[in-house]
Amino acid sequence: MATAFPFVAEIPGVDSSMLPKRSHSTKRQSSCPFNSKHSGAAPYNSKFPYTGAKNGLPGSQIGGIKVPAEGDTAHAFEAPGANDIRGPCPGLNTAANHHFLSHDGITTFTELVDAQQNLYNVGYDLAVTLATLGVALDGDIITGKLSIGCDATSRTSLTGSLLGNEPGLNGHNKFEADTSLTRNDYFLANGDDYSFNGTLFSMMQDTCRGNFNRDKLALYRYQRYQQSLTENGNFYFGPKSILIYGAASFLYELFPSGGPAGDPDLPTISSFFGAEGDGQGGYTFNNAEKIPDNWYNRASAFTNTDVTLEIVALYLQYPVLFGGNVAQGNFDALGSFGSAIQDGKLNTDVSTVRCLLYQLATENVPSSLGGVLELPLEVVSWTVGKLNPVFQGTGCPLKLV
Repeated sequence: MATAFPFVAEIPGVDSSMLPKRSHSTKRQSSCPFNSKHSGAAPYNSKFPYTGAKNGLPGSQIGGIKVPAEGDTAHAFEAPGANDIRGPCPGLNTAANHHFLSHDGITTFTELVDAQQNLYNVGYDLAVTLATLGVALDGDIITGKLSIGCDATSRTSLTGSLLGNEPGLNGHNKFEADTSLTRNDYFLANGDDYSFNGTLFSMMQDTCRGNFNRDKLALYRYQRYQQSLTENGNFYFGPKSILIYGAASFLYELFPSGGPAGDPDLPTISSFFGAEGDGQGGYTFNNAEKIPDNWYNRASAFTNTDVTLEIVALYLQYPVLFGGNVAQGNFDALGSFGSAIQDGKLNTDVSTVRCLLYQLATENVPSSLGGVLELPLEVVSWTVGKLNPVFQGTGCPLKLV
């Protein structure tokens, strides 16, 4: 590790003597696969209702439910085949492997909202927020479809995207971003920002030492930032990078059995990430991202407010600048983005950060130091229609279009 990542030994909390040789990433899919047998997510029924979320509507928001339920063979694990799409998000890959999302990896807004609630007991407001961001930025608002991995525009779109090709969740600097926990930076791996990287999983385990809690993941998030800053001449850490902090919180808020009341230990995290020890201190990918045995979802729903509190808590432990490299070793801080980011620094007022989640889907957001992703009016109208109801009463300034 010290040879591969010389900066690591200088980071607080890292014992360089604990850094053995690691495995590297193996590209998961060299081209975007096509599965002619698209069947959609397994339906919910009265025998196995989970939180009762159906048709994109709110469920009970009451969890503590065993998933999959005893006897629910429709949601049993099935490894993805060669023609099934998987991407950078272990939580969604796991959902597809258990048929909470379409097993071929072409999902819909409605499936995403239902699956997050029924599988993980994500709150309806956060489920809608994440589904809206995914479909609007990486999918198709007309069909409501999204690839959870590669560009499958021919299957997600009827007429072609308003934003060009629909890259799926692999799309760079949209939902996916540099400094991922276990995925490469886009420009450091010839565009492979979606395959599991055993080296990075090993680094995360070295830092967390089998306990993937907030404090240790905050340190690991900082380590990944410093790694990208040092090694990636095209490194970019823009406003959407707050989603990376939110995703990190899922490891201790959503993945343990029972949620935050459970144990975010190595077997649990390895199961969701498909990580398997190689017997030499490293990790390889086993193509089996799955729900651990005898697993229960969290008791209380994980809401927009909850994830915002975690984003702020993770960031405050090791504050970093938003911005990017104009060349290796030459970092420029982002100027300002509304009231949420000023002089490259995150305004850690919880209400402001929660409103930033709304802004990411409804405003033109910098996607690089020199560029802004401009959202067509049709996309803004769609996102506003989805998000305004769940952000009503939060104090966020809501758009009218």
